[in-house]
Amino acid sequence: MNRTPARPVGNLMPRYRGIISSWDAFAEACDRPAPTVLRANSLKTSPERLRSRIQDLGVDAIPFAWDPLLVQVDQPLGRTIEHWLGHFYIQEATQTAPVRVLDPQPGERVLDLCAAPGGKTVQIATSMRNRGALVANEPNGRRQPALLANINRLGVLHALVTSYRGEAFPMRESFDRVLVDAPCSGEGTVRKDRSVISGARPTTIRRLSRIQERLLVRGYDLLRPGGTLVYSTCTFAPEENEAIVSYLVGQREAEILPIHLPFDTSPGLTGWQEAEYPKEMARCARIYPHHLDSGGGFVAHVRRPS
Repeated sequence: MNRTPARPVGNLMPRYRGIISSWDAFAEACDRPAPTVLRANSLKTSPERLRSRIQDLGVDAIPFAWDPLLVQVDQPLGRTIEHWLGHFYIQEATQTAPVRVLDPQPGERVLDLCAAPGGKTVQIATSMRNRGALVANEPNGRRQPALLANINRLGVLHALVTSYRGEAFPMRESFDRVLVDAPCSGEGTVRKDRSVISGARPTTIRRLSRIQERLLVRGYDLLRPGGTLVYSTCTFAPEENEAIVSYLVGQREAEILPIHLPFDTSPGLTGWQEAEYPKEMARCARIYPHHLDSGGGFVAHVRRPS
């Protein structure tokens, strides 16, 4: 069997050796190319029909035991008719976790504050079964076409696309659930982007963390009493993860909820270097590439008290 040549890990994010207990497994996973995963679009097809069509193309389709909508394939399918018909969205397994935790329901009012390119927006829409009100906000004009294209291709019918700066989203409305999938330094994409193999630059982390603080506070303020919010990133930097959620806890009466996912995760950190975080940060989830052979990320689940 042909094997993909190993790619040298090099100086792999040395600042995280002290917080990733299974370092060898982490390093080995980072050294492998990421698998291609499709999420079946239940607005247009079923997982069974999608797998059947993929197999008719001569492509192996391996379903995920913990999510019937996910299927791993052994070659790209972005140019197939099934893709253009909107039967699936190509998405890392890790990146489906934030919406799984958010758990949007039909008939609710839901805001995706940082929506492009639209994978999580569409996942929210499938959970809502195209019922209710879904606002997909994206301020970057260069990213909006991808968001609009994916919403249209995958058959989302109840979404309103807005273009406000996330931290200045109008306070005229309130939402049952809010997703803040924040712009981040992207260290969790190391299997696809080798430029982050040594970790993000401190100046990049500091710049993004200031934006993330404002986004999370505004997202929280947009919740109705009793509403819930998910904050997520695709990076490992505590300054962009636990530090941001800790900032919210210091500014608002936010409740951090425990997270239950159907695969292994690591708990959030309660301290990093000289910083100490509230003990509730351990309820957050850190996802490393070796946990489910995917990318890395961070998820926090927040509730606004009634």
